Amino acid sequence: VQLQASGGGSAQPGGSLTLSCTASGTFFVINVMGWYRQAPGRERELVARVGSRGTIKYADSVSGRFTISRDSAKNTVSLQMNNLKSEDTAVYYCNAERVVIGTPTDLRESTYWGQGTQVTVSS
Repeated sequence: VQLQASGGGSAQPGGSLTLSCTASGTFFVINVMGWYRQAPGRERELVARVGSRGTIKYADSVSGRFTISRDSAKNTVSLQMNNLKSEDTAVYYCNAERVVIGTPTDLRESTYWGQGTQVTVSS
């Protein structure tokens, strides 16, 4: 399973950016798709995630500013980031959790990460 992320880049405080991610490869279902981020010197942290049934979780720091959406038919997840702040500067990683892979008689779940895309918020 491969996750290809796009978007990101630079924005001024108060600006907007959109991240998109597409999953490809061989799998039966992706239960959870989302975004994490890692700023220099900090641990990777959850930004937002969405389950296959539409359950969404946001980090407190982005709630009300970021919107995650998912198209399960196309295996894509997007993150609309509005009212960006300097503290949003980080490398953002697409994530797919509880991906069901294997054969019908040997199913298992695995987790996958995209390559990371830089988001820089600066005036």
